[in-house]
Amino acid sequence: MELTQLKYFCEVAATQHVTMSARRLHIAQPALTQAIHRLETELGVPLFVRRGRNIELTEYGKYAYSQLKPAIDAVTALPRTLSDMAGQAERTISVNMPAASIIITQAIISYRKLNDDAQFQVHQNEEQGVYDIDVSTQIKSRSSDNELQRIFTENIYLAVPRNEKYRDRSNISLPEVRDENFISLTGSSQYRNICDRICANAGFTPHIIFESDSPESVRDLISANVGVGFWPEFTWGALDASDMLLLPISDAEYRRDVIVSFNKDRLEHRQAFIFYEYLTKFCHDIFESPCSPEQN
Repeated sequence: MELTQLKYFCEVAATQHVTMSARRLHIAQPALTQAIHRLETELGVPLFVRRGRNIELTEYGKYAYSQLKPAIDAVTALPRTLSDMAGQAERTISVNMPAASIIITQAIISYRKLNDDAQFQVHQNEEQGVYDIDVSTQIKSRSSDNELQRIFTENIYLAVPRNEKYRDRSNISLPEVRDENFISLTGSSQYRNICDRICANAGFTPHIIFESDSPESVRDLISANVGVGFWPEFTWGALDASDMLLLPISDAEYRRDVIVSFNKDRLEHRQAFIFYEYLTKFCHDIFESPCSPEQN
């Protein structure tokens, strides 16, 4: 059996009219009749029976049509389906952001306002994966000749409540807060790992009384005088809490890198590369803006 034969059979079964089917298939009527006869010969059963000047499906024909129609429809629709999939894939940008999720989310929203046909698949996966764009972090910069990677650096401050103990301070030494309660992100985050290493370098393990996956929750609890915590200079947004201060750490200059990488294997994905350029410009404008902890 050939696919063409099966398509011809389904067309005739749908119309039960050979002349009409031949016209719709753009073939000669004798050629269509011969194709149906060859199929019946191969199957060993009659698929149609003549009733006067018309034809009808036999019981064999009805069963064959019920089995073949969905498959033929799927085959017929396949080119368009694949074309639609390719178009959707071209519009869909895969972004992994285990770090700097607030800024990246803002960039996506901003980009969508300018390109409403762009679609995003957003992940916050610490593990290795295949993405168009990956945003991660590490505690020290490493120079890179990779033209598809941009590194943005920000200071890490200590966020403290604006109470009598801290309101007049312009900086702080970490050993001073070794006995304080700490508010922190959950232990699985890249930023949390950096903060734990900062405390380890200062000679203590922070006493964490609350963990959250939300920077807003960390800010609110520190503002409520529940504890202290580490705050990245740019990626958690401007500090608008009047009950909280950001103090530079005097022991050392603690910083982190936010690394925005584009997967070189996805260079043919033009929409993703355009967003990568937009994202790096978006980050540059934020990280290069003047910022003083005492907005803070």
